[in-house]
Amino acid sequence: MLTSSFQHIPGIGAATERQLWHAGLSSWQNMGPDIAHKIPPKRFRTMTACLKESFEHLKSNDPAYFADLLPAKEHWRLFNEFRKSTAYIDIETTGLRVYGYEITTIALYDGQNIKHYIKGQNLDQFLEDIQNYKVIVTYNGKTFDQPFIEGQFGVRLNHAHIDLRYVLRSLGYSGGLKRCEKAMGLDRGDLDGVDGYFAVLLWHDYLQNRNEKALETLLAYNIEDVVNLETLMVRAYNMKISDIPLG
Repeated sequence: MLTSSFQHIPGIGAATERQLWHAGLSSWQNMGPDIAHKIPPKRFRTMTACLKESFEHLKSNDPAYFADLLPAKEHWRLFNEFRKSTAYIDIETTGLRVYGYEITTIALYDGQNIKHYIKGQNLDQFLEDIQNYKVIVTYNGKTFDQPFIEGQFGVRLNHAHIDLRYVLRSLGYSGGLKRCEKAMGLDRGDLDGVDGYFAVLLWHDYLQNRNEKALETLLAYNIEDVVNLETLMVRAYNMKISDIPLG
């Protein structure tokens, strides 16, 4: 989908992009003499230069370039081309606000491997591991997970960021992650009913009572979040694609 996108080019919004698609410009590769007569000369020159640069950034595996230029609601378009560089992440904390609380666990999933990080054990390792990826996918991460991570560790995450909360909302799914999962037919089994507040209680039980079972449940819940994020990302991407008039 990214190579059929033109909204990262100055002066091209959603309406103009659809006009280009209907005019036969279905991908960057089609930009040539056959399409030139359908586009004003000045715009054609701008598009040609921008698409040359776009090919270079795509070849160099640089999704941040496109994330900086595309509207935030269109960041889902990055997924297919950069899927192998994508990490699904989710944090659990000692409280439900960004300030005054701490991260307890982080789960990371890249479609093949699952990693988890625990406060007091290996939490700092997350900062090293996340650098192996170019794109992060979260649910509500732009207002919660990313600010929490950046504030606690004093770092800046420069990854392209696809926040599924906004993608799913554009498809008619709203509310928290669990509500969206249920609306899309995902079942958490034994973990159904565990939520962010209960995750806080599990952490306190682990700390105060050295209850390893509480920590295991917390980690299972955290990991379930990131595994389900991939499923939701794939479904949302396919749903968005189905609405694009490209045949």
